Formats: sequence, C-alpha cells, structure tokens
Amino acid sequence: MQNLELYNLNNDVCFGRSNGKIIWQPRIGCWIDDKVFNGGQLPTPYTGMNYLELYKNLGCSARLYVFNNCFKPVYPNTVNIIREKIDSMKTMNKIETPIGTLSEITMGNDSNSGRMPEKWWIENEDDMKKYIWLHEHTSWTFDKKMYDKYFEECCSLGAPTAFMPRVSVQNLYIDTMGMENGIFALYDFPSTVSKYFTALHESHMRMIDVINASPIDIINFGDNIHCGTLTPDIFKKYVLPYYQERTDKLHTYGKFANSHWDGDTYSLLPYAKETGLDGIEAITPKPQGDVSLEYIKEHLGDELFLLDGIPAILFDDLFPIEQLVETTEKIIELFAPKLILGISDEISSTGDIERIRIVGDIVDKYNEQFDQV
Repeated sequence: MQNLELYNLNNDVCFGRSNGKIIWQPRIGCWIDDKVFNGGQLPTPYTGMNYLELYKNLGCSARLYVFNNCFKPVYPNTVNIIREKIDSMKTMNKIETPIGTLSEITMGNDSNSGRMPEKWWIENEDDMKKYIWLHEHTSWTFDKKMYDKYFEECCSLGAPTAFMPRVSVQNLYIDTMGMENGIFALYDFPSTVSKYFTALHESHMRMIDVINASPIDIINFGDNIHCGTLTPDIFKKYVLPYYQERTDKLHTYGKFANSHWDGDTYSLLPYAKETGLDGIEAITPKPQGDVSLEYIKEHLGDELFLLDGIPAILFDDLFPIEQLVETTEKIIELFAPKLILGISDEISSTGDIERIRIVGDIVDKYNEQFDQV
C-alpha cells in the first residue's frame, strides 16, 4: 500500500468509489505507547521513529482519530473546570456548576499512560441532576486551525476521522458512573436516568450540527459496545433509538457513520441493520471474540461495512503466521469491497509488528486485480 494515495483510497472505500479495492488500516497505538512510556524507545529498526513515521515505514494506512480534538465542548461562563494533582498517581478533576460541583478521582500506574477512576463523576441521583444541567447547557465548536494542522501533518496516511462521545448507557458505564452503579441507577431512579440520557443525546445532536458543517466525513460512535454488559433489551431501549436519530442526521450531510463494538457481540449483531450505521468497527471474531466470521457476515450482510476484523491475538507469536494469513484471506473473501481491514482491536504491546507487513502484502495482491480492469 506504500504506492497508494491513502487519503483518497480511504474516502473512496468508505463512499463506494474504490472500484473494488480495500484498505489496510491497522491500529498500532498500544504497541507504540507501551514501549515509549517513561522514556522508552521503539526497538530497531524503528528506534527514534514517531507515530506517523512508523506507519509510513510499515506501508499501511492510519485511522486518524486525532481529528477528534477539533470538536470541543463549550460551557457557560458560570462553569469552572479544575484539575488538581493529589499525588504522583492520583488526580482530582472538578466541574463547578451553578447547581453544585461534580468531581472524579483518577489513578495512574507504572506501566502505561492509562488512568482508571477511583471515584466516579456520578455517585448518586443528585450528581446525575447536576450532569443533566451541564449537558443541557453544552454547545460545540469546531477548530479549523487545528484541522488544517492535522491535515497537513498526517493525511498522507488516510482520511480525517472523528469519534463522538459515548451514547446513553455506555456513557454511564464507562465515563461517569461505572458499570455496577450504572445498572443500579437504571432501576433505582429510572426517571432521572431517562432525563440524563435525553440531555446527553440532545447535546450530541448539537455536536452533529457542528460535525455536519465540518469537512470531516467519517464519524465513529466510540461506544465500546459489549453484550456482556449491554443486554438486547437495554440496547433496544436506550441505544438503538439514539443510533437511528444520530445516523439519520449524519446521512443528511453524506457522512459515513460507524460504531465501535469491541467486546462480545453475539446477542447484539442481529440488530446491526436496524441501527442505520454504515459499518461497525472492531468486531472481534473467534478465537478471541465470541462470533465466527460467518456470523458477522450474516448480520452485516451486503449493507454494512466491517471495519477491522482480524483478531489482535493473531499478531502474537503464540499463533502461527499461517493462521493470520488464512484469516485475512477469509475476511477479504467474505466482506470486500465493504471492508476497511484492521485489527480487532489493536495489536498488543507483545505483538509482532512485522506481521503488519504480511497483511499489507495480501491486501496489495488483492488490490492489484483492480488496476488491470
């Protein structure tokens, strides 16, 4: 893929103009970040390379979610955001609003840059009401200067892409309340939860107005869907209607909408065609996930794109290269041309980065046939 114009190819694949070609777009951020954390270095021959240089060396496209930084929430002047360092690992974040203060405490670790909540933003119904006020008073803006900067720096590797904040239940589970407390909230104070989801969704719809006016055409719902924590009943009640409204509005302006389903997906894939999505990102097949490639194809059909598809564990030396090759070829056979081939979800820090090239060669060979037409 080193000889392809990846910005155009990325857009052409998404919008049905690629004449059959597909694109190889693996995410390798975890592999990089875990090695450079605390001043480490990438191994030879990649020592000293940055993120973009490594992608160019590997000859593959990048999913450019850096453009998400171009969309920024705007709060009233009466809102004050404070970040306080508690100690070397702990940080407290506060949002002061006219109706009270929200706070969270996050904890770092010694092995990577990730942070986990020690105290969640929402601990009770009163906190949720404060957040309802905040969402009701949130607007959005687009930073064109930042967009131009990113475009100049990295669009040789792909098309500008952005992800939206998590929807309803996923926001509650992952961002503000935690899974256990979030589930209790659904049943302990459902009326307030419903008002919270409505305020959140209306804020997201205002964000879509800004997205639709922007030059970014590939939009992801960064929801981390997992049917182990999201039952079909909860999905149909609290996620599906919001997806349908989001996608309807995005499609009015010709945007490509997909969502990140990176957990077990067996019980939710039957609803994929009802969502209005153009594709689903990060569905993980066996032997890592809970679904077969055939099951994924059955429920995406010929209508929806598969983004990714290769189980991340197949890039580890524990699995033979032959299995990686066989799986890659089968994914292409089943899903092309509605395929943005990638890793479900990312190559791990213990993965063999050279296997990226093996998949790239398979994609190049596949795409060659369309150059001859």
